[in-house]
Amino acid sequence: MSLPLLVILVPVLFGMMGFALDLGRLYLVRGELNQAANAMALNAAAQLNQTAFANTAIASVLPPNGPAYKYNFAGLTIGQGSVNLTSTINPPACFGSVTAASTPGGAPVDCSDPTAQFVNVTITADAPLLFWSLLPGGSSRKTPIVAQAVAGISAPLCTACHIVPIAIAALDPTDTANFGFDASFSTLYTLSYSCTGTPTPVNLLGTTSVGPAGQSTVPYVLLNRFDANNATLSESDQAFQDGAAGIAASVNPTPNTLTSSANTPLSCVNVNDTEQIWASAVPAACAAAAIPTVEATLCGIYTRLDDPNNQAACATAVSDFSALAPLYLPDSNASEAMTDAYQQYAGNGRRIITVAIVDVLAANTVAPMTVLGFRQFLVTPSQDGSFFVPSDSNSRIPVLYIGNPAPVPGGWFDTRYANACVPGSFTGPGKVVLHQ
Repeated sequence: MSLPLLVILVPVLFGMMGFALDLGRLYLVRGELNQAANAMALNAAAQLNQTAFANTAIASVLPPNGPAYKYNFAGLTIGQGSVNLTSTINPPACFGSVTAASTPGGAPVDCSDPTAQFVNVTITADAPLLFWSLLPGGSSRKTPIVAQAVAGISAPLCTACHIVPIAIAALDPTDTANFGFDASFSTLYTLSYSCTGTPTPVNLLGTTSVGPAGQSTVPYVLLNRFDANNATLSESDQAFQDGAAGIAASVNPTPNTLTSSANTPLSCVNVNDTEQIWASAVPAACAAAAIPTVEATLCGIYTRLDDPNNQAACATAVSDFSALAPLYLPDSNASEAMTDAYQQYAGNGRRIITVAIVDVLAANTVAPMTVLGFRQFLVTPSQDGSFFVPSDSNSRIPVLYIGNPAPVPGGWFDTRYANACVPGSFTGPGKVVLHQ
């Protein structure tokens, strides 16, 4: 009787050991695959910027071109075979709705299409079996596990974070779609720092914009994001950093006294909130030299186009330029012709700047500006292929207005900070969010 009992108990014992060890490993592997799928989907969705190169951009951030992801106690690389265990990453698919992206058989769209707002990433990987491999059906010593993630562009943001601290007055405040800027996204504008008197700034060669009140250029000012509690970076360093990578978070968080919503993080800007002009960047006479804080900001924006070491003036304008400049790489598509349509833009997003559109530009630190929304511009080379000059006396930048096709680094689409913002009542950029 002992032998038959042993025959019965051995599979039971293996099964119980499998529950203790194999099942735990399967949960671990599934967790690793889910995390990898989530990261891939978020990285892929961040490339949905409505250009013809969105498919190429998505492929560039996923294996084997992008970062490597591992599973099975981080011992195996996803997408690569390893003896008995294999794993595959299905080509990511883009969709026009989260429902289509999450439903089997949902109709995909081309990732370069303007309707492409969501990405589905699916991973299939073999998980090894130990004790369960000794049971019937486990002879392959492995079992497949599937992980899927959907990420996409959120609703328009009430609060946008890490944007460039530039404010531009709406050319037409009644135009809630484009604020008076060219709706065909084919006009090249010259942005110039707000100034008083004559001679008024003129358009850079190759730009054809018409500014407010008969001006040829479109004036802008800097939103005050000087962090007085930052003992590490000087004011010029902070301005440079904000131009190079967007408004930085405070290193010593305190109530934000720069806006009417004091709880707003220093790196963020709210729709329908009031803003102040950067104190050291109050508009001066149009005939005066460049304002140092504005020049430092433009040195930061310049890093998006070319090696900043080519601008000797920036080494003087920015306190720690030599240490900060190498941290910010230029756009991978910095030298395309300025007349190219945005659809042909094949860069990594560095040349896209998101700015605040306000009701009116402040002339001093007392007058408030109300943020109407956020819009995006593509910083372009000049007509002869050179780049703008950060030390230009009127701080002029050639740009192409593109609306709001690209996601911003962060923010909120609710009213936690922007109390007067009504979600669903306006348009603007969103951020990348994970749906499943």
